[in-house]
Amino acid sequence: MNDSAFKTLIVGVQMLFVAFGALVLVPLLTGLDPSIALFTAGAGTLLFQFITKRKVPVFLASSFAFIAPIQYGMKHFGVAKTLGGLTCAGLVYLIFALLVKKGGIKAIERYLPPIVTGPVIMVIGLKLAPVAVKMAKSFDGSGNFDPKAMVISLVSLITAILVVMYGKRILSLIPILTGIFVGYIVSLLMGVVDFTPVIQAKWFSIPWVEAIKNGSYAVPVFDLAAIMYIVPVAIAPAIEHVGDVLAISSVTGKNYLEDPGLHRTLTGDGLATALASLLGGPPNTTYSEVTGAVALTKAFNPVYMTVAAITAIILSFFGKLGAVLKTIPVPVMGGILILLFGMIAAIGIGSLVKNKVNMSKSRNLVIASVVLVIGIGDMVISFWRISLGGIGLAGLVGIFLNAILPEDK
Repeated sequence: MNDSAFKTLIVGVQMLFVAFGALVLVPLLTGLDPSIALFTAGAGTLLFQFITKRKVPVFLASSFAFIAPIQYGMKHFGVAKTLGGLTCAGLVYLIFALLVKKGGIKAIERYLPPIVTGPVIMVIGLKLAPVAVKMAKSFDGSGNFDPKAMVISLVSLITAILVVMYGKRILSLIPILTGIFVGYIVSLLMGVVDFTPVIQAKWFSIPWVEAIKNGSYAVPVFDLAAIMYIVPVAIAPAIEHVGDVLAISSVTGKNYLEDPGLHRTLTGDGLATALASLLGGPPNTTYSEVTGAVALTKAFNPVYMTVAAITAIILSFFGKLGAVLKTIPVPVMGGILILLFGMIAAIGIGSLVKNKVNMSKSRNLVIASVVLVIGIGDMVISFWRISLGGIGLAGLVGIFLNAILPEDK
């Protein structure tokens, strides 16, 4: 291997390393299989590259926006119907891609302005706040106070905060991974890590075989009730995608909205999400931390993302790795999530501020208020076999109010 090829390999693996903590966090929180998530992140990134003609240096992996609907879906619909709903959510991106191709980015801004998307993003973070607190307080996620659990979660949280605030170079891009690592070390010292899954796991295994055994994968079933509950959630990450494409365009100095075109990047993201869900992984999204790594390392060549994707696929077949991930104690994740879910909500607020949304206007106050209460309060509307609720219902109500309410005089 010559120096150039070795450098390409190292930089590509580094991109996966930056994404790794967030990538495996979503399946660990939702009951999906982390090894399958690794595979679908790699496969989704390769599919995205094919559709965008290998021009955009981004990495796609697990989306935090879908954590709440996946948790609800797994509990009320089961694995198969949840995966079917998530697959359909990926296809929603194709509608946005068509809108963009016909009317440009203004077509999306007309129906989904910041006054709608900002509060919806806030709902995604705030709705999950109780989950984070319960996980931080207990080893089983029940919320029953355990002093050891609180110590571990605080160590994870403080570590992540310190890395966010004071981390340099590559360290500043992996606060989640660093927080999990330090929290895991403390858990080992306190003797609360169970290595039974690692001992029992094979060195090499097919992820789906193990996932079917433990109930974290089933062939997707397309149930109307599950689809209607999950699909509207795609609104927020689809809009976030536009921001991510703008960000990577700014970093590289190239206009990806024009070439290969926003309609292609949306299509790639949507089909990657649909593919991931069909195969049993969480929906994909473009990772901003990887964009940060691209900016830091000046690694603008999309080939690095190809290397990261192939590495993720290879690692997914290492059974011991998947087993180690499952030994991470709940409070470690809880501490990280206190910061993470709060940051999601803060991004929603930041969207309103950045776009200078005037909250003294009655119209904007009404839209934001109704979206927040419906989403955080988890209102559900049922008719026939269909239920609309939570984040999805909040997003649809926001779109409806934005369309019918007149502008303030």
